[in-house]
Amino acid sequence: MTQHVEFDGIPAILATPASGSGPGVIVVQEWWGLVPHIYEVCDRLAAAGFTALAVDHYRGATTTEPDEAQKQMLGLQVSHAANDFHVAAQFLVDHEACATKTLGAVGFCMGGGLALLAPTATPHIAVTSAFYPAMPWPDFAPVWANYAGKRALIHKAESDEEWAGPRIAEYVDAIREAGGQADVFAYPDSVHAFFNDARPEVYQAANAALAWERTIEAFGTLA
Repeated sequence: MTQHVEFDGIPAILATPASGSGPGVIVVQEWWGLVPHIYEVCDRLAAAGFTALAVDHYRGATTTEPDEAQKQMLGLQVSHAANDFHVAAQFLVDHEACATKTLGAVGFCMGGGLALLAPTATPHIAVTSAFYPAMPWPDFAPVWANYAGKRALIHKAESDEEWAGPRIAEYVDAIREAGGQADVFAYPDSVHAFFNDARPEVYQAANAALAWERTIEAFGTLA
């Protein structure tokens, strides 16, 4: 079941499994906003037995135009996103539908970059899965020391390697130096947004299925 919720003035959607409760996962939007594809990701997590919460970081704004999406993304302050994660994680662990005190996070593109930030913003997020992360903000400076004892999965798109590869490598080193676990997965011949089945021009079913399998397996360790 998917429903609209709000906490501390922050709008979000909550999807719960048929059992009524499950391990909690925060889903992070792409630069388009909280669009139907993100609702579908929440539904997929609920179908897999998880309780999924997606925060509306844009507070209602959505777009299908890349230029407008870029403006919205660059207008998002990293500190505000971090606060969203902090408040959302507390809401989720306190919710009757959340069966765990540690949470997962998963995000795509812009949301992949923010998914790497999420474990540094709250002690509740222990496992994060970042799909082809983008980190375009000048103020993107997570406190990597907060990754101690936590795990990050990073799903790289081959098409992004030239511009994103060096920054990903830098962040992986920082996570590992902090005592966290960083697992980087390369997908041969992959393109940016390969998981998004709402965009047939980029969707790659085999890569999407493998990345999703790895993500669900990682979230199975939440307790």
